[in-house]
Amino acid sequence: MHVRDILRRKGSDVFTSHGAITVHEVARIMTNRGIGSVLIVEQGELLGIMTERDVLRRVVAQAKDPGVTPIAEVMTRAPLFTVTPDTTLDECRQLFSSRRIRHIPVLDAQGALAGVVTSGDLLAAQLADKEATIEQLTAFVYDNR
Repeated sequence: MHVRDILRRKGSDVFTSHGAITVHEVARIMTNRGIGSVLIVEQGELLGIMTERDVLRRVVAQAKDPGVTPIAEVMTRAPLFTVTPDTTLDECRQLFSSRRIRHIPVLDAQGALAGVVTSGDLLAAQLADKEATIEQLTAFVYDNR
């Protein structure tokens, strides 16, 4: 399986923002949308990513005021680890594990944002694949009695 398979399943709708939005505003948006990251894009260029972990480590732990701190000040900056739709899920799994990250932007062949893949997406895809295998094996066993 490839990243494109995950994007087909979940869609490629990604919330993006500019870097001037405050941490409080982006945290509220992330909470309301049930997402764990926001990509910071300006003039079509991926500048960074703001994750829940960034909020905890770079805002809360450093006692910064989220109401006035712009995300550009505390986001993880480019160059980011990115993948393409043709990246295999095994390659993504290695990136998640070796880099200790949970969100990876997906860029198309032209370098445009095509989506985001998360460690949770990989787990869901793996589970769906295993469930399909179980169904096929069950059908095989019971059809051949």
